[in-house]
Amino acid sequence: MSVPFSDFHGFYSVLLISKSHLFSSLLNMEGIMIVRRKACERVLEEDDGDVETKVYRFKILLPNGTSVELTFRDPQREIAFGEFIERVKDEYNVAKRQSESMRKKRTINWNGERLYLEDANDRKMSTRIDFGYFKPHKRHILRLHDGTGEIVNTFENMWDLTPDTDWLLELPEEYTFETALADLIDNSLQAVWLNGENDRRLISVDILMDRISIFDTGIGMDSTEENSIAKWGKMGASLHRLSKIKGIGDKPPYLMPFFGMFGYGGPIASMHLGRHAVVSSKTKESNKVYTLHLEREALLGSTGSELTWRTKGGMRNPYEEESRKSPHGSFTKVEILKPKVKELDVFKLQCRLKDIYFPYIQCDELSEGKTTTPVEFQVDNTDLAEIDGGEVAITNLLSCNGPAFTIKLHFSFRSPGPKTIQVANARLKCIYFPIVQGKENIENILARLKDEGCETGENFESFSRVSIRRLGRLLPDARWPLLPFMDLRQKKGEKSQLLKRCCLRAKCFIETDGGFNPTTSKTDLARHSPLTIALKNIGRRTQEKDVSVEIYRNGKLLTPLQLEKEYQDWLLQMHDHYDEETGAGGDQPVLVAGLRNKKALGISQDVVRVHKILKRRGVSWTQGQKIKILKGACAGVYKNNIYATLEYFLIEGFEGDAGGEARIICRPINVADGNGCLLSVNDENVSLDIQSSLSVPIGVIDSGKCLVVDDTSWECQLEKERQKTPSAINLLSAKHCKELGIDGALPIDDATVYAGLTPPNEIVAVVRPASFTTSSASKYLDQKDIMKHNLSMSMNISFKDYKKNSEDTHLQSKCVRPSSRKGFDGLYIFLLGSKSPNLFEKAGVYKFSFSLIDSNCKSYEKRLVVVGSPKVGKWELLGDELSPYRISVGLSSQPFSIACYDIFHNRIPFCSVPDLMIKICTMDGLLIDVPKMKAELSLDKMILKIKDVMTISDQLDLIRPNYDASLLICPKTESASVSIPCQVMPGNLCRITAHPPKLGYKLLPGSTIKQLKLEVFDKYGNHVIQGLEVQIKVDGFCIQGQVDSKHKVNDQGCIDLGGLLTVTAGFGKTVSLSVLSENEVVFQQDFETEERQLRVASRVPDHCTAGSKLENLVFEVVNSKGVTDRTIHDDEQFGQYHTLTLKSDYFKAEDTIRYAFVQGCCVVPSIAIPQIEGPFHFIACHSRYTELHLSIQVLVNRAPKGESDEIESPCSNGKMLLLQHTASLKKGLWDELEEYGERIGKYEDMRKILDSRKESIEQGMSLLPASPQLDLLKSLDRLFTEEEMIKRIKKRAHSAAAVICSVSQEFPIENSQIHCMGDVIGVVALLGKVGTNALSRILAEFLGEEQMLAVVCKSLAATDNLEKHAQNGEVDLEYGLHARAAALGKSINGRFLVLCLEGVRPYSGQFKDAGPQRKLALPDPLLPTGNTPAGFMGYAVNMIDPDLETSAAGHPLRETLFYRLFGELQVYDTREHIKEALAYIKHSAVSLDGGILRENGAISLGYCNPEICFPVDMQLSPENKMVLKHLQQVYHHIEDVDRNHEKVLKKFNKTKKKLQELMDLDEPQLKNYYLEYHSNLKNS
Repeated sequence: MSVPFSDFHGFYSVLLISKSHLFSSLLNMEGIMIVRRKACERVLEEDDGDVETKVYRFKILLPNGTSVELTFRDPQREIAFGEFIERVKDEYNVAKRQSESMRKKRTINWNGERLYLEDANDRKMSTRIDFGYFKPHKRHILRLHDGTGEIVNTFENMWDLTPDTDWLLELPEEYTFETALADLIDNSLQAVWLNGENDRRLISVDILMDRISIFDTGIGMDSTEENSIAKWGKMGASLHRLSKIKGIGDKPPYLMPFFGMFGYGGPIASMHLGRHAVVSSKTKESNKVYTLHLEREALLGSTGSELTWRTKGGMRNPYEEESRKSPHGSFTKVEILKPKVKELDVFKLQCRLKDIYFPYIQCDELSEGKTTTPVEFQVDNTDLAEIDGGEVAITNLLSCNGPAFTIKLHFSFRSPGPKTIQVANARLKCIYFPIVQGKENIENILARLKDEGCETGENFESFSRVSIRRLGRLLPDARWPLLPFMDLRQKKGEKSQLLKRCCLRAKCFIETDGGFNPTTSKTDLARHSPLTIALKNIGRRTQEKDVSVEIYRNGKLLTPLQLEKEYQDWLLQMHDHYDEETGAGGDQPVLVAGLRNKKALGISQDVVRVHKILKRRGVSWTQGQKIKILKGACAGVYKNNIYATLEYFLIEGFEGDAGGEARIICRPINVADGNGCLLSVNDENVSLDIQSSLSVPIGVIDSGKCLVVDDTSWECQLEKERQKTPSAINLLSAKHCKELGIDGALPIDDATVYAGLTPPNEIVAVVRPASFTTSSASKYLDQKDIMKHNLSMSMNISFKDYKKNSEDTHLQSKCVRPSSRKGFDGLYIFLLGSKSPNLFEKAGVYKFSFSLIDSNCKSYEKRLVVVGSPKVGKWELLGDELSPYRISVGLSSQPFSIACYDIFHNRIPFCSVPDLMIKICTMDGLLIDVPKMKAELSLDKMILKIKDVMTISDQLDLIRPNYDASLLICPKTESASVSIPCQVMPGNLCRITAHPPKLGYKLLPGSTIKQLKLEVFDKYGNHVIQGLEVQIKVDGFCIQGQVDSKHKVNDQGCIDLGGLLTVTAGFGKTVSLSVLSENEVVFQQDFETEERQLRVASRVPDHCTAGSKLENLVFEVVNSKGVTDRTIHDDEQFGQYHTLTLKSDYFKAEDTIRYAFVQGCCVVPSIAIPQIEGPFHFIACHSRYTELHLSIQVLVNRAPKGESDEIESPCSNGKMLLLQHTASLKKGLWDELEEYGERIGKYEDMRKILDSRKESIEQGMSLLPASPQLDLLKSLDRLFTEEEMIKRIKKRAHSAAAVICSVSQEFPIENSQIHCMGDVIGVVALLGKVGTNALSRILAEFLGEEQMLAVVCKSLAATDNLEKHAQNGEVDLEYGLHARAAALGKSINGRFLVLCLEGVRPYSGQFKDAGPQRKLALPDPLLPTGNTPAGFMGYAVNMIDPDLETSAAGHPLRETLFYRLFGELQVYDTREHIKEALAYIKHSAVSLDGGILRENGAISLGYCNPEICFPVDMQLSPENKMVLKHLQQVYHHIEDVDRNHEKVLKKFNKTKKKLQELMDLDEPQLKNYYLEYHSNLKNS
């Protein structure tokens, strides 16, 4: 990750050029400082010797971004603020005159009222300066505020970075990006290492496009001299290098990061990374963050005549992010602005930094048995502990689990100068990387690094097997070769070959303490250091002069010879336990035991495994490969390279054995195939005979001395042999064939011909000797160029379509022996044209292959390229995705492509864009012109693309509904054409026509338009396609069977609304129908409803007496012509509700009575006139059509007073009038009682007649032959047929079940298109049938009427179609089921229950049988005897026959609906049976005589005769059906009579009660009246 150094070299070179000048200047300045120091010493000598002079130094940060310094010697305790400011002002003016930049700054308001000083702890001073707050001989920073409000955080010349002269004499080596960044991280690591136990240790690196940030939570820096931030940027001033001695000694792995040695890592590294650096730091003791700015241009500009390097600085409060990262309050942040590196692979950097600081990120030695993270490292907010990449991590992962070879070293060196001894310590840890499955793990490491983009450029041989860490930090350039005791490549003797291989599988990790010195860039150990040289020579028997080395292993002191011996033993141990050379075979081995020729095979064990494939170091070696073994590779190969063919690979031992040797068996080039190694496998006997083959050790592969030979080299080795054998096969040319009297030959090699070429009758092949060359060949036939022998030759002809990626197709094969013609021998003559005259009709590549049988002669191959004929045969449509092709009139259709074929059906290119003619033809002979289209050719002219085809026609109804046609495309000048099946579709919806266009009559409310059809056309007069969806909006209508506004066009291009539009508006209204397409109105038609008027047909008097009645008022509804509308007729049975309501302030709400209309008229028997004089108003209105209303007013007069014949009544207070009114009321009540009594008698007479008819039917039943059906009929006390249940449900006029029944009768649910009825199955009471009335009644009573009338639907979505609510929570009465109820003249009051099968969990147990009506296999209750309880009849869920409807998931109703309603409800014969089986009833039970036992001990008592029950399914004969029909009629009449009798009886009793109350009231009044009357007579 090296970075160009051009910019850094600029700074570096200027630094070198100016070094001498600055050095001399600093020497002069040093002389001046010596003079000043001596002057100060004289001042101190003149002072009292016991009293030291107190010197206070201040740096004043001015509000215009500059700074000055003040020094006070032995000042008084306090000084006036103004005097202090004057000193500051004087120093500022002096500096201003000497600095051009200061003169450009803004003016300071020295006399401002808000002038004050502020120290680092935010203490403000504006009156006096107390020197007691400041320590002497220290420099203190004060900040001046002049009241302008401007805040400056950066100040010029705040920090003095002038280096000591000694440090300018030595500068660091060049950096890479990584080493420069690591130098800054070293500072951070040393800082955080000094943190307290509870302080966070964090180093965070962020790499951005415009900056690089290194943040640490170390102890930080401030403005004090001992911990000044200026020392960070001042070369040689860093205190870190003074801690070097702390890094010497201690225990491995020497994690004491006291890296500082040279004192210039910070400024030099930061200037290498960018042009501007900002250092921000804070200590725990300081409240402020101090900043230091390093700018390349500023430093270079100050290296001229000036004697100091000064840079900007500042002081600010800590940022929130900084405080969050460092909770304990100290940190340092280095920001590199304008970085030189623009593109950086962050992952590579993360891996590299993890490699360098790995022990500080993951360490296993600081805590026993536990991996710890000493320091938290982050790069771009990613914790490096979570990164899997990097060389160290991969190396650790791929090492073996065996013990490491570890030694400790102690070095001591006596330097030649002063008598000082340098000591250093190191630990060497050797790790073994075994070979696994034939591949070296070191190669796996290199492969992994390459995959991660961290490739080192090394291979297995050059891989660095020594790496070094100093104080835990990796020295990246210290990639040393093998140490002396590790290098066994020149080893000789026993097991030398094995040790040579194994020594390359070990790597040594060296950990050193601070006693070793690194290079200035910290990338390697100092090369010329005696300690470094001694470390490199560990294991040599001669030691470095003046350096003493002690070697310890497991506490034992070793000599170099002992070290070498133990290391080799360790290598062999690792090899035996972890190397998998024996498992390197790539195929299933053959096991051979009891070998007799082990010496020839080169093996020592009795058992070997024989492989044909060997995987070695990631490379597969396979039987049959040609190889070259270099001379000197092994014993037996000394003088020459050996060329051979691989035959077998031998591996010693059984599968899983370790440490066995491997051998290669190969057949030299001069050995024939039959003389090679022979492996014989019989049923039980396996033998291996090496014969003339050669056995070489596997090490020739590892040493790189076994090479794969390419064909060219192999052919060169075979050249001599080839001279003696047939060399090549050639075909004779047409000229040579003519000499032989043979007419014709194949064209020249790779010739191109047209399809249809006539093949030659014969072709002649010859075999050439090895000496034959084309250049030496004679122009005429020569026998010396033709070999004579008796070998047969085969000819194979194959074909490949060169336009497709297909395999070769075999056409024919022939085999001939050599023959003679005209004195020439060795001719192979093959018949061709006479056998295959049509051989070359198909375009493609024809391949003729010739080969000698049983010979090594190279085969000959001739290619012939056949292209399509120029004669055009036909056109064809490309692809099948356009079948059929769709064209919409008036619209451009999708493009299609056409290909051209020759007369042999070969694809050929078009010559040019043809002049096309396109027509559309139908089977009825209809021709449609295509006036518009575009044609173009592809670049290779192989495809004719036709697009923007558009046609116009108004005849598409003739080919409706399929719109099938053919698109005929043909050129005007050629015979070729193509016909494409197509569909010519109508265009988009344009207009709609209604039929009939006008109804010719006005509509009645509640009526339905019987005939109304909307024809839908496109722009050209064609009916639009079937299924086109439009939106219909209605005003004053409702659409039966569909609340959704979307409708589809039918197969006739129409929308048939006949019988669907029901008028919901009242009389005299305008209603409308609109059709929208794509939210635009395309059709609208208005209709009018009939006008009706409510009027009084009888005379209404103008005056009435108070307390009297208006009797027999007749109201009628008339049309616009005044004719009574007889359709206004109240008939509850047919859902026609027409009643009249009277409303007045004098009526109580509960006294409002509805009067039925009969054929347009309504008679109100009487209306009571109030007792109050004045106008009496009341309103008569139709109950449904409120627009039919009438207001009537009658003037009420006082009742006339009664007169006596003789004497005027003394009762002048009106009591007589009350008595007269009471008498009138009693007369009316008596009249009503008489009327009700007559009606009651009438109904009682009718009941007697019906009872008599019922008895006669029952008597007739007794004459019928006995049968179970007849017994069932005799037991009927009520009729529970389905028709009867529907009638009873519909009588619940204001229920949802009644609406469902009414709708389903008009539109059967299974075929209903009504939107709100989608997925609605029906009502619970009508979805199942039972066998008897008793069972029907008890099950209905068990469920209750609410569940019996529950609506059942399949899905939750269906419930949304039934009802929706407004925003205020009220039910929307114009939607769903409520809208249907309104259309039927009904309403739904209160709530209703809906059961959704989608939310019902179906029965999941076993079944008794199969089929849609399968019953549930519920276990019968069992007594201890094993018998079922007496009277047990079964489970209710199995005793009901459900409807065949299913849930949305396909589950029948028995398994969903009825299992949910009944569960495991048991049915018994009697209550007594329930009591006997009580202990065996788990859930609930019912009995046919009315017993109900519910869960949890609940028992239903009393008696109930439910009106709504399950229908009883009675399988009756025709005779019994007729009896049942008569019974039904009688029962219906009886129920009607009983119901009307009950109503009239209630009215009779109510009237009787009123009359009794009136009579009880009259008695005391009459008595008081007569007493008063007689008293008045006496007084008179």
